[in-house]
Amino acid sequence: MNPLLLLAAEWWWIAPAAAGAGAVAAVGLRRRGITSGRRLAFDAARDDLSEARHEAGQRKRAVKLARVEYARLLAERTASRATNADVASAKRALQQAEREAKASTADVRSRRVHMNVARAEIPAASKRERFPVARLNRAHDAVTARWMDYETDPAKLIAYPTMSDAKDPATAAFLSASRHALDLRPSPGARVTTADFAAYRDAVAHLERAFDVAEHTAKARANGVDPNATPLWQDTAQQAFTRAADALDSAAGAAVSAFSAWSSRRKPKNEETRDDS
Repeated sequence: MNPLLLLAAEWWWIAPAAAGAGAVAAVGLRRRGITSGRRLAFDAARDDLSEARHEAGQRKRAVKLARVEYARLLAERTASRATNADVASAKRALQQAEREAKASTADVRSRRVHMNVARAEIPAASKRERFPVARLNRAHDAVTARWMDYETDPAKLIAYPTMSDAKDPATAAFLSASRHALDLRPSPGARVTTADFAAYRDAVAHLERAFDVAEHTAKARANGVDPNATPLWQDTAQQAFTRAADALDSAAGAAVSAFSAWSSRRKPKNEETRDDS
């Protein structure tokens, strides 16, 4: 069966008004007296921060090792025991390690902000409609409602056909993300652990990004633009940077080789004095 029809069948009850769908879910929770965990978002964010800090520590240690290896190969090249290619490879490894360490540090900062926000948003016990799972359900329903709008509006179906084309890569990615989020969505009344909440939270965030990409792609193609085309100036700039880096590496290697050859031919003064005596 067409995946679009399967997804529509799963979400036939979703109206374009996502707020209304979220309100119905909140009423259901209130009727059952379910405690969905008002601290789930904070606990999950705190665990994320701890994991990010651990990852950042590993990346920093990797930079130290890459830096030492680069320095060793520079010395080895001076002694003609390593080639320019070896040094260039070590330099690339160091640069990659530094980029990953920088990214992990930024991730720690981001996770810390998310944790602080989650702490500030811990709802009162009486505000069950503001509990993390209920909020996440509403965000999930809102994305689905936006997609259903493309499926039920004839004008949008004609204007943006790729939003209903399961063979389009961007739409296929959205449908896959939608199924994944639906699989992870907690059942009403189910006990939700911190790990379950984090997995569902990440799935909904991925779903939102996938829908945004699919929507952007559909609108770009409707306007006759290739959304995957890389601007020419970016390709040209990247090529220029690559050539400049290669030239610098070659020049540095030639200078080191020349200095090494000159040093090996030059006899130290103190040795000449000892020979004369």
